[in-house]
Amino acid sequence: MMGHAGMAAAAVRYLRSTGSPTSAGRPVDPLPRPELRAVRADERLPPTPDEFRRVLGHFASGVTVVTAPGADGEPPAGFACQSFSSLSLDPPLVVFMVARTSTTWPRIARAGVFCVNVLGAGQGGLCRSFAISGSRAADKFAGVPHEPSPVTGSPWLTDVPAWVDCVIHAVHTGGDHLIVVGRVEALGTDEGAAAAGPLLFHRGTFGTFSP
Repeated sequence: MMGHAGMAAAAVRYLRSTGSPTSAGRPVDPLPRPELRAVRADERLPPTPDEFRRVLGHFASGVTVVTAPGADGEPPAGFACQSFSSLSLDPPLVVFMVARTSTTWPRIARAGVFCVNVLGAGQGGLCRSFAISGSRAADKFAGVPHEPSPVTGSPWLTDVPAWVDCVIHAVHTGGDHLIVVGRVEALGTDEGAAAAGPLLFHRGTFGTFSP
């Protein structure tokens, strides 16, 4: 398991990527702005955010809730996440992407650990409850049964088909998102919950899988 120094280093890399002060209190420079240039008359314009979202919505994905224990007396943190994937078998690594504007991510970064809870069919409501933000987001865990994951103590939600317990291994920048790499310390499945099948997201709606 990554020690506290490694977790702190990953969090500092994140703070540097956003231009926030480091734990030492010294400001760091934000990322350089991309080079600007005029678009030629015969050049195709880059896709708009709406077009990008519409086209990429055709790629069906699973749905997860990424959680972390509260640090320094804070309540636990969690958010709904579609952009999750396995990354490496040796060492065992997974990855998820989170918006740089996320208010939940800094709390996960401070904890240095997280648990990916893979949602199953029928857990669309649970996903929606973790997708909220703003003033309502403080009560995400209200009424949601969970227990500490075995290694990191991150919230392990009851009745999810699978869970992956991780420490933060690295954080990279990717445009308006951050790419968070986690080293897997423990994982498991609930075959009873898995029997109902996965929760899928496709073109803005939830669905289920059938062979």
